[in-house]
Amino acid sequence: MMMAVETRCLVDVQKVRHVYGKGSKERLVLDDVTLTLNENEIVGLLGRSGSGKSTLLRSIAGLVVPTEGEVNFPRRVQGRAMSVGMVFQSFALFPWLTVLENVEVGLEAQRVPPAVRRKRALAAIDLIGLDGFESAYPKELSGGMRQRVGMARALVIDPDVLLMDEPFSALDVLTAETLRTDLLDMWSEGRMPIKSILMVTHNIAEAVLMCDRILLFSSNPGRVISEIKVDLPQPRNRQDPIFRALVEEIYVLMTQDNDAGEIRQGVFPGTGLGMVLPQVSTNALAGLIEAIHAPPYSLKADLPELASALHYNADELFPIAEVLQLLRFAELKGGDIRLLPAANRYALADVDERKQMFAQHLLSFVPLVAHIRRVLDDRPTHTAPARRFRDQLEDFMSESDAMQTLNVVTQWGRYAELFAYDELADQFSLDNPS
Repeated sequence: MMMAVETRCLVDVQKVRHVYGKGSKERLVLDDVTLTLNENEIVGLLGRSGSGKSTLLRSIAGLVVPTEGEVNFPRRVQGRAMSVGMVFQSFALFPWLTVLENVEVGLEAQRVPPAVRRKRALAAIDLIGLDGFESAYPKELSGGMRQRVGMARALVIDPDVLLMDEPFSALDVLTAETLRTDLLDMWSEGRMPIKSILMVTHNIAEAVLMCDRILLFSSNPGRVISEIKVDLPQPRNRQDPIFRALVEEIYVLMTQDNDAGEIRQGVFPGTGLGMVLPQVSTNALAGLIEAIHAPPYSLKADLPELASALHYNADELFPIAEVLQLLRFAELKGGDIRLLPAANRYALADVDERKQMFAQHLLSFVPLVAHIRRVLDDRPTHTAPARRFRDQLEDFMSESDAMQTLNVVTQWGRYAELFAYDELADQFSLDNPS
């Protein structure tokens, strides 16, 4: 009779809830998040920006304390407490230190003797393929090399769990692919001291390529809404029909409930005047409409195929598509995006007609735009300080979200010629007061 293999749980997250801000500015980022990370697996946290993935990762690393819930490390390893290493998206290197000194920093904080520290740092640098660059400074390195230094710094402390926060998103496509491949090779060959990897990503194909399990997060607040097991052997082939089917399944899960009403209430934080809007340009909106309107899509596109054709990842494509849905130019459903009749007319219109259509949809479906225009129409001078609207927004959201939302609305409103904005005076006005 075959013996069952025991699965060792390394990290146990129970009912974690995290709130930022206080009072009217309180924002629930994570709600009732429960998950486990087991030995000998790579787990991906997949979701859109703002779904709380990085906050959860920092809670596990001990960098932030959740508002409610617990992060536990159930087992001790060889009589000692569990340890974690973390790789950041932004490299986070000290520019005045050499590669070797940057890698030694964590060991120095642990009071490791200098000779041992040097030996372990050199071994980590050799492992990640930067032998010969020990005396180089970060400014002398490419983005991929800097991220390798970040990985060496995380690995040199011999962590049991490696936490990775979008480690490849700041790199170009080819560099990211090379680093992913090297990491998977080191993992599969057992050359790294770690027992498990937990990584945050917004790249669906990357998650399917690397992970044994994918935990899909919803947004506003972040919750685990689905777990996808990836039972494909490594190395994986992006053209494998099973691989492509998994990517398609995840796109469907990310769009299945996004009808037009829920977009207003769910995908973007807040409602009405307090809706936090993503940084999406009118050029991106027009470009996506034109791409889907033209062959081979002709009004309806499969999101994975569209993302691949436009070289977008999910975090880049979804905000554009969701704004089109908010404005009633498109509908997201079942992993597809379909242009509505208004978008068809928009694609065929000239510049002036496009501006008029965009203005009508802004006034109808973006409450903040309608509010600014109404204030300008009602005032005898047809002017209003932007500070007034920022203050109003800060009753519903953080200062940074208020700044972003007003900046986005300003760009949209100026394109639609609904109002003008004077940056020096920080003031809105009507181009042609009536």
